[in-house]
Amino acid sequence: MTLRQAQGPDWIANADRLSPWGEATVVVAGLGTSGYAAADGLMALGAGRIIVLDDADSPGNREKADLLRALDVEVTLGAGSTALLPDGVHLVVTSPGWRPTAPLLAQAAERGVPIWGEVELAWRMMQPDRVVPWLGVTGTNGKTTTTNMLESILLAAGLKTSAVGNVGRPIIEAILDEVDYDVLAVELSSFQLHYTDSVALHSAAVLNLQADHLEWYAHEHDPYAAYAADKAKIYERVTHACVYNVADPATEHMVEEADVAEGARAIGFRLEVPAPSMVGVVDDMLVDRAFIEQRRDSAMPLAELTDVRPFAPHNVENALAAAALARSFGVPPRAVAQGLRDLEIGDHRIQTVAEGGGVTWVDDSKATNPHAAASSMRAFDSIVWIAGGQAKGTSFDDLVTTYAGKLRGAVVLGVDRGVIAGALARHAPDVPVIVIDSGETGAMAEAVEAAAGLASPGDTVLMAPGCASRDMWTGYDARGRDFTEAARRVAGQQQD
Repeated sequence: MTLRQAQGPDWIANADRLSPWGEATVVVAGLGTSGYAAADGLMALGAGRIIVLDDADSPGNREKADLLRALDVEVTLGAGSTALLPDGVHLVVTSPGWRPTAPLLAQAAERGVPIWGEVELAWRMMQPDRVVPWLGVTGTNGKTTTTNMLESILLAAGLKTSAVGNVGRPIIEAILDEVDYDVLAVELSSFQLHYTDSVALHSAAVLNLQADHLEWYAHEHDPYAAYAADKAKIYERVTHACVYNVADPATEHMVEEADVAEGARAIGFRLEVPAPSMVGVVDDMLVDRAFIEQRRDSAMPLAELTDVRPFAPHNVENALAAAALARSFGVPPRAVAQGLRDLEIGDHRIQTVAEGGGVTWVDDSKATNPHAAASSMRAFDSIVWIAGGQAKGTSFDDLVTTYAGKLRGAVVLGVDRGVIAGALARHAPDVPVIVIDSGETGAMAEAVEAAAGLASPGDTVLMAPGCASRDMWTGYDARGRDFTEAARRVAGQQQD
């Protein structure tokens, strides 16, 4: 196979909705949510041959495969299905969890076959004549909450919108809707951004940057730098506003390095009085000094701090970022406050689930890395900490050093419990630590009982694991439910 044959038709590199897709053979890597959406999108484009490959021969995949086969899509499931890239392929569309070292993707790169993610495919499906503006959100923590806040604010402004991307709904699904959207609120993970090369957002925000998912980048010389570089891609080609976190200089540096459209602005957010071209906090109000004419000497009130729920410093930051993105799109101030009040935040995000004996029990199972756990700790003064799970190659030294003074005790569990116990021993040797060695889901009930023994009136037992959950649970939500059930049982006993 020559390089020319591997790359396929000349138009592939600049393909859009109007390209002659009937000439193309496309492989879809993975039949998860985004893979199925990609196959759907390729059918809508009229791709000549679509081949879906997935090693997982699960009941869910078999059901989707049957639907696709009925529409003349080729689907191969089962072990070894993704070991070899078929001949004559012009494009690979990959699912975000696939690392570049996966055999299928490595072979595509070797042959010169373009590799897109579902996000890149979705963007090109709108070009050149059906473009819906995207407001994008990424960062190590807070992405989903901020994207949901943004969607709620846009809806409060009377706009037709949807929260899509990493938040759970594929972007292609919205593009194929019959709804004529005004704008999309798009959550983008580092994995998704890795496989983009032409996406040009209206406005974009990077909420924060901390070590996470380093195992995905283990093949890189500097995994953290590679992770950061993927996050920074969200700013490339932005047309209106690059929103950054003033308290996290890495995000501002990304803006400074980004190749943006002429006229795009840098907009900061912070938990203090904002400078011009920023949003921030004055007294008990979220205010705008970025999108008003008199920004040099005045600020526009957007919402009250009490409109942000649940209230915690990092969640106020999320609200400010969402507000900045919405304001960049021309949303009126009143819609910011209304959208924040209308929002229903999902479970397991700094959620008070029980109280008893003067002790408050808080479920933040969504805190799946040390930075997220640290954000939770900022909100409380006296903490008994339940932590552990899959650490994903991250360190807890900085977190423990920063918040040791707040810790009244800690209970660690999960496969990487030793990582956290070690950080506590090094940086908070006076904090009592209980290690739960059980590897079953019942370990959470043990952890809750142990935490109850460490807690005193006025303490908060905070389950902010700082780790992923799949060593023992099906997801962070299942872990949160187990914690909630056990906490309510213990709290009820304390009240009796």
